[in-house]
Amino acid sequence: RFAVSVGYWKDPYIQYFVRQAKERKAPEINRGNFFLLPGYYARVHGVSYLIKAFLKKTECNCQIVNLGAGMDTLFWRLKDENLLPRKYFEVDFPMIIARKIHNIKSKPPLSKPIMESHSGDSLLIDSHSLDSSRYSIVGADLRFSSDLEEKLKKHNLDIHLPTLLVAECVLVYMTPQQSANLLKWAASTFPVAMFINYEQVNMTDRFGQVMIENLQRRQCNLAGVEVCRSLDAQRERLLLNGWETARAIDMMKVYSFLPQADVKRIEGLEFLDEKELFEQLMQHYCICWASKDSSNL
Repeated sequence: RFAVSVGYWKDPYIQYFVRQAKERKAPEINRGNFFLLPGYYARVHGVSYLIKAFLKKTECNCQIVNLGAGMDTLFWRLKDENLLPRKYFEVDFPMIIARKIHNIKSKPPLSKPIMESHSGDSLLIDSHSLDSSRYSIVGADLRFSSDLEEKLKKHNLDIHLPTLLVAECVLVYMTPQQSANLLKWAASTFPVAMFINYEQVNMTDRFGQVMIENLQRRQCNLAGVEVCRSLDAQRERLLLNGWETARAIDMMKVYSFLPQADVKRIEGLEFLDEKELFEQLMQHYCICWASKDSSNL
């Protein structure tokens, strides 16, 4: 929300999910933000680039499953760009889902696009799930893939449609075995699929260890951090769990691929004086993507 308010990218919907902090941030907190915001910018643009490539390749005749979606606004942004897939699913814990559904029900700029894209029978909505013909939000625990599949199928998941699964900073909170089970389930369920994963990498060096210690001090344990050893380890995990091809690049590389005119614009938004620290941070996050393609898309 802060990055959008400063002008890093446009998202007219995030204001309905996240309140803007009223108090003015202390300069040292803002300085911390200066390192994070270009990182968020690279993440949003990098993930969005892959999603749009998939939508164009399938001519939107596909479905997207956003795993651990939280307060993400991608459905609304894709609708504005006329890039909605045949169906868009979001999955998160029931408690998160309940909060999101409450916001959707009480804010017309969120509910109206769902109604506009809906066709057919009446729209189903209760405190822990919402199902329309183009958008579904499901409360489930990603550690139990049979329960996840059952709930998604209840909301008309079509395993024969090309399917894009997106997980942003989600797998790292599961044990390696649990995330392996989820990846295996996805690879074995959909004949044509792509998986996008954004999370930490290079976590065994000193910088990575300090990141882990800082999170632990905030009672936030990364249960799956051992898979975040290197880009090779990230690729290997995808290939070992049934995916045919896998790529992984760190966020510094992603940042270098972004349109240079726009990078210049965002670097002008705030003064970034410690480039080295920024680069180190960016080298400790990555985007990985894998595919499985029985129809040679």
